[in-house]
Amino acid sequence: MLIAHLPAGYLLGSAARQRSAAPGIMTVALIGSVLPDFDMVYFFLTGGKVHHHDYVSHWPLFWLDFAATALPAISRLAPDWLPTAAVFFAAVVLHMVMDTVAAQMLWLAPFDWSKFELTTVPATYSNWIVSFMLHWTFVLELLICVTALIVAVCRNRRVGGRQQA
Repeated sequence: MLIAHLPAGYLLGSAARQRSAAPGIMTVALIGSVLPDFDMVYFFLTGGKVHHHDYVSHWPLFWLDFAATALPAISRLAPDWLPTAAVFFAAVVLHMVMDTVAAQMLWLAPFDWSKFELTTVPATYSNWIVSFMLHWTFVLELLICVTALIVAVCRNRRVGGRQQA
C-alpha cells in the first residue's frame, strides 16, 4: 500500500472513538497505522539494500508478541489506557495486513522466512510507483481514502451542527 495506511488508521480510530472515550484513541490509531514505515529512514540511510518489509518493524509476530506482553501490563498498571493501547496495536497489525495485499510480508519471522502476499504487482512500467498506481490494488487504496474522507466530512458536519445549535 502506498497512500492508504493513514486513512485506514483514521477509520479505525473513528470506529474506536464511537466505542470508547479512552484518551488518545485517534492519535494512537494514526501513529500505529504508519509506525512500521518509519523504518524507511533506516532503509534510505543504508542505501536500500534490504527491502524495508524485511526489517523487524514489519514482522507481525514481533508486534503480536509486544502486544501480548504490553497489554496485560497496561491492564494492571493503567487500566484506563488499555483501550488506547489495544487500538495502537490493532493499527500496527492493520498496517501489515494492508501491506500483505500487494507486497511480500514475513508473517512468521523469525521462525519461518516464507513471504506472503495476496497479489504481485508486476513491474510493467519503468517506475515502480506507476506500476502500483495502475494496478487494481490502487483502486482499493483509493476506496479506503475516499471512505475516510466521507467519514471525516460527516463527523465534522455532526460536530459543527452541535456547536451551532
